[in-house]
Amino acid sequence: MGMHSFAWWATFAPILIVVGVATFTDLRSRRIPNWLVLPFLPLGIAVSGWLHGWHGVEQSLAGAGLGIAIFGILYWKFGMGAGDVKLCAAIGAWIGPSQFLIAALLIALAGGLVILVWAACRGLLRLVGRRTREEASLGSLMETKMPYAPAIAIGTLISFFAR
Repeated sequence: MGMHSFAWWATFAPILIVVGVATFTDLRSRRIPNWLVLPFLPLGIAVSGWLHGWHGVEQSLAGAGLGIAIFGILYWKFGMGAGDVKLCAAIGAWIGPSQFLIAALLIALAGGLVILVWAACRGLLRLVGRRTREEASLGSLMETKMPYAPAIAIGTLISFFAR
């Protein structure tokens, strides 16, 4: 196994585990626990430094910052959960800024699909052709916390195969 494939697996495997657990907990309780994401961020910086030296640390910090910047805006403006932001910052620390940009685009695309599925499950799509007060509305859907970790997981994991 060459260094490139070792570095790929040393990054992919921990991310796979963390986004899997985050998806499970987010679907179950609409929360991504701090015990999962907070140690994952500095561990990403340490592993990047171990694999790539100081350049890896710089790239890791830039990736984490990009995760905070992009998803922090969504938190601030649109009510995304803080756990989602912390998860994205930690992922950015593991994959660096260039791959994180690809992941963020894929997360947004996956998020659009997740929102459509979520809306369908919540009954919003049944409004077509019906107009009753008992039906779900866009406002009531927006008040419901939607688990976004599945979209983060899908976009991040696909980014590994897109590079």
